[in-house]
Amino acid sequence: MTEAEFIQTSETIFTAVEEWLEESGIDLDMEFGAGMLTITVEDNGSQIILSRQRAVSEIWVAAISGGFHFSKQGGNWICKTSETLPQLMNRVLIEQAGEAPAEELVLDV
Repeated sequence: MTEAEFIQTSETIFTAVEEWLEESGIDLDMEFGAGMLTITVEDNGSQIILSRQRAVSEIWVAAISGGFHFSKQGGNWICKTSETLPQLMNRVLIEQAGEAPAEELVLDV
């Protein structure tokens, strides 16, 4: 994947995550810009931060439970924990917000 393709792909992923969370009804505040999506849980102020790392073509997620690095493997974005990006997002949302969206996060990139 070229750098330009990675930037476009990460923008598409961040937009999909933002839309998924907006439709969920969970009380979250989101800020998207400069290659990052910052999600703040309104109830407790904790944050989940998605960022793109252009030099290594990875998407990084920072959450209370740690830092996670995702690389494209086949058709999925996979972490060393063997979780896909949608699986991890569900887990950290449950940990930090007490709930995750009922609908599954689908990433078609």
